[in-house]
Amino acid sequence: MDNRPIGVFDSGLGGLTGVRELRRRLPHENIVYFGDTGRVPYGSRSPETILQYARQDIAFLLSKDVKCIMAACGTVSSTYPAAEAEKLPVPYLGVVDAAAREAAFSTRNRRIGVIGTAATIRSRSYEALLRRLVPGVEITARPCPLFVPLVEAGYVDHSAPDKQEITKLVIAQYLTEIRDAGVDTLILGCTHYPLLKSMIGEFMGRNVVLVDPAKTAAHHLERILSERGLKADHPAGQAHFYVSDAPDGFVQTADLFLGEYKGGEVEQIAIDKY
Repeated sequence: MDNRPIGVFDSGLGGLTGVRELRRRLPHENIVYFGDTGRVPYGSRSPETILQYARQDIAFLLSKDVKCIMAACGTVSSTYPAAEAEKLPVPYLGVVDAAAREAAFSTRNRRIGVIGTAATIRSRSYEALLRRLVPGVEITARPCPLFVPLVEAGYVDHSAPDKQEITKLVIAQYLTEIRDAGVDTLILGCTHYPLLKSMIGEFMGRNVVLVDPAKTAAHHLERILSERGLKADHPAGQAHFYVSDAPDGFVQTADLFLGEYKGGEVEQIAIDKY
């Protein structure tokens, strides 16, 4: 038993989809979330800059005495070196490995699509994992840079019809090549993308499995905590949120990702100190 909190971080708000899944699976856990809202997006940054930011984000979470860290950011998960992660004082989990394993399990025809930020696709991290997990796999990957701003502007599933129409046009622009490749599994390689899941699923067709990285990572983290005896027994877990920019934007948008934001504690920190 370990009542220290779970640490979760992302470049902005997308990682809150991971917090939502953790709350569903692990309701007795406290969670510390850091969203680097002052430096978002990471997806267009150089690998060196992404690594610097990831190290600072991790250092901040470690200062909060977390018992494990989930990088709820496809860009960081694609860039942060596994050798460095293994040296951290607590277990570390990125969303890429969990999502790749889920896709490998789901595919039937060995044709897998991957969408993500420019940095995630450029890193070929999903491609490397999938080629080890699925011999003979055919991968069609595509960066989707407009998806993140569309999500954060509220152009998501169940939004107004006019907003949905705009998003559907962008989905068609990005995903036609992937659909035409005949994939039967599509990795939504950014934690923002599950908020577009219904529209993406409608475009791709009912026979295509959509892999949600936040959901799969939360499942894997639950297993890690169980295997290592690290689960907490709080009567009701609490979440504490930290951001690197003014909290106002977080408060206004967080319920879009969490679906249940209830005005919890949000604090601005100076991430450059870490």
